[in-house]
Amino acid sequence: MTLPLLSYHPNSQNHRVAGFEVFGDEQPRIYTTDYLLSGSDLDGLIRAAYCQIFHEQQMLSSYRQTFLESQLRSNQINVKEFIRGLLLSDSVRRLLYNSNNNYRFVEICIQRVLGRAVYGDREKMAWSIVLATKGLQGFVDALLNSDEYLSNFGDSTVPYQRRRILPQRAQGDVTFAHMARYGEDYRNSLPQPMPSKDGSRLDYYRWNWQKNPPKALEQAWIGLFYGGAGFMVLLLAAILFHL
Repeated sequence: MTLPLLSYHPNSQNHRVAGFEVFGDEQPRIYTTDYLLSGSDLDGLIRAAYCQIFHEQQMLSSYRQTFLESQLRSNQINVKEFIRGLLLSDSVRRLLYNSNNNYRFVEICIQRVLGRAVYGDREKMAWSIVLATKGLQGFVDALLNSDEYLSNFGDSTVPYQRRRILPQRAQGDVTFAHMARYGEDYRNSLPQPMPSKDGSRLDYYRWNWQKNPPKALEQAWIGLFYGGAGFMVLLLAAILFHL
């Protein structure tokens, strides 16, 4: 038995009302096949789709889905089906799905597919249940067939970040493209950064016996140091005496 999607609600005025902002640099550029005039316009739409899903500033060859691009150019699939293909690609599975827990992956997909931030933990839990019970393909289908996606983007428009400008604020939020791709749990498993110049992180790169050396080893090292220093003093004195 398939579990129904849990109910969740918007948590700010920004999500409840339509925008009345004057068009400016913070407003997204909309790419749609409703009024394409040339092949170059379609190229720009494809680039925008890759940028929206992968958040890369250029189309990397490893991300390209040439078969899907060919189908889109020949009108065999629409933009929504092209977005579906990108979300189900091996690159998304490897870079996003396998590298994050379900909650973080749901948050990323809502940002990139629905064009907004998650409403709260309840929404992340609701979609995480869909991901856990229906799998990646069922989750993507449910997201693309949702009323919110269809009412905002339909079958012919590339998703974009909506409503960046908030009430009583001079500037909008940072774009989702500037946010971290991985969650904290994954980043914590990566190698630690190099120590700073002041040596504040130097202890991280030392062996355990260097952090807490045995007393005998420490005394032997001190004796060797002072013995070597005394030998150098005697050698220097002998050289000066013969001169």
